[in-house]
Amino acid sequence: MDTAATGLTFRDAIDADVDALVALIESAYRGDSSRTGWTTEADILEGQRTDAEGVLDVIKSPDSRLLTVERDGVVIACCQLEHRGVYAYFGMFAVSPQLQGTGLGKVIIAEAERAARETWGVREMHMTVISVREDLIAWYERRGYRRTGRMTPFPYGDERFGIPQRDDLQFELLVKELA
Repeated sequence: MDTAATGLTFRDAIDADVDALVALIESAYRGDSSRTGWTTEADILEGQRTDAEGVLDVIKSPDSRLLTVERDGVVIACCQLEHRGVYAYFGMFAVSPQLQGTGLGKVIIAEAERAARETWGVREMHMTVISVREDLIAWYERRGYRRTGRMTPFPYGDERFGIPQRDDLQFELLVKELA
């Protein structure tokens, strides 16, 4: 049995989850607390990763789901799934820094892919990753995602996405065919 999957509950986020989800996402990517895990962006971005309005927008969108993962009633991970026609977009993925490296991320992404296939009948999952995050991109490649080389600019000057600490940030599109 996969111990990473033991005792997990997957559900769609509700309005009452917003504060816990913002705290989780921030802890996984920003500030010193994020350095406990390996997904930190603290060296390349300061400021916020998301805010309550952004999380609530995902929860309320008719084409999105914010898959929330709990263990023993505590929110420990989340990810966004958005239906975009023939594919689903995967984003806002966060695992509690203390639980990173335990196999939990693999379990969650597999469940997200299954949910996207079954809910919307899509055959592809798309995501964007900051291109300088080589270790993170390699992790997704081991899960079957492929680099496309298609880049989009980082939104410099829009502090809703953080305060860049370098001038070479851009997003790369990663794609996975879903069986």
